[in-house]
Amino acid sequence: MAWLFLIFAGLSEMLGVTFMNWALHAKKLWLWLAMIVAFTLSFGGLELALKTLPMGTAYAVWTGIGAAGGVITGMLFFHESKDWRKLVWVTVILGATIGLKLIG
Repeated sequence: MAWLFLIFAGLSEMLGVTFMNWALHAKKLWLWLAMIVAFTLSFGGLELALKTLPMGTAYAVWTGIGAAGGVITGMLFFHESKDWRKLVWVTVILGATIGLKLIG
């Protein structure tokens, strides 16, 4: 169950950053509120995961999901560069995240 909380937390982190980017451009209150909710859910999920999982593994997976998801979201929704080298490094992040889960 801890891994589900951790995945949820990582996806919420990614969503929070996405709402932050939208809020900075659109300047709408509901986007700021959505960002706060997403980050609250992210930290809550991480807290629940940390009750069972080692801190180093949990934090690395949480940030890996958030970082990789942020890059992919930027490419898909915010017209950021789709350079193949970015995809290579996102793959490295995801591979390291999966590796930590396998040995954790």
